[in-house]
Amino acid sequence: MNAALDAPLLLALLGLLVIVAFSSGTEVAMLSVNRYRIRHRAQAGSGAARTLERLLQKPDDWLGANLVILAAASVFASAIATILAQRTGYPYAVPLTGALLTIVVIVFCELAPKIYAAANPEGVALHAAGIYRVLVLVARPALWLTNSVARGFLRLFRVARATAGPHALSAEELRLVVTEAAPVIPARHRQMLLSILDLERITVNDIMIPRQEISGIDVRESWEDILDQLQQTPHTRLPVYEGELDNLIGLVHMKRV
Repeated sequence: MNAALDAPLLLALLGLLVIVAFSSGTEVAMLSVNRYRIRHRAQAGSGAARTLERLLQKPDDWLGANLVILAAASVFASAIATILAQRTGYPYAVPLTGALLTIVVIVFCELAPKIYAAANPEGVALHAAGIYRVLVLVARPALWLTNSVARGFLRLFRVARATAGPHALSAEELRLVVTEAAPVIPARHRQMLLSILDLERITVNDIMIPRQEISGIDVRESWEDILDQLQQTPHTRLPVYEGELDNLIGLVHMKRV
């Protein structure tokens, strides 16, 4: 085994493994990143966020580019590892190298990058957006071919292509978002937001007081009765009428009395 001849191959193998790790990690990050946070940052003027938002609107392109570089890097890494193993001259070098390469790829190029990306999806996706933009531009002819074949294959099973429309949240999903944001939203504001989401469940009977239960002040009553009513009422506001509730005169605020 000639170290001088094998050094470039070792460096190439290391570089290919880095590409595999990049591909695995960034795929997880871009699939799990919060699109609403990215949209907010894009509207705030972040160039990386704008690039990432455009990429996320066309998942076929960046996923295709990711798979192309992942497949190419994996194939070339396996080929280089085999060449290096054969050069050692040991009889079991090739299978041992294959087993070692498999362990390295699983641990350092798959699990570790994906765990890190899942914990930091926004940062990883924003840093990878520019690279994917270049990859999509360079690999566009190949992407057109592979995507066309993939779509044709899916059409055989009557699987329609999903349109990249806005990702609207349901009321239950919004409620979950508000609840999980408890550390950053004051309790009063959080309760207000949750109450707004519950408006559709509220009926007219829930907010209206039946006519026979309305408490008010009749100006035709004696001053003693009115004063006694003002002292005993649990309400903060009382309607003022003359004779009947239909003859409203005004409203009394108890804080001003």
